[in-house]
Amino acid sequence: MRLLLFVSATLLGTVMIGTRAQAQNYPWCALYGGGATGGAQNCGFSTYGQCMATVSGIGGFCQLNTLYVPPAGPHPQARRKPS
Repeated sequence: MRLLLFVSATLLGTVMIGTRAQAQNYPWCALYGGGATGGAQNCGFSTYGQCMATVSGIGGFCQLNTLYVPPAGPHPQARRKPS
């Protein structure tokens, strides 16, 4: 009976999920200081502003993700500030 329940739950989970989850690739990383115990890193930010808003008040800093690979295809040009 337990085996049947396990197999049913596994099949149901596979059908409901469908595809595998894939890691996200974003250009900005937040680095949090952890002192002697180390720290954490979150590379889930599209913009520098998003990253800075996250570390604001909790400590840390933002840096470009060195592993970021932009998606294939044409990309819009960055806006330039008027002179």
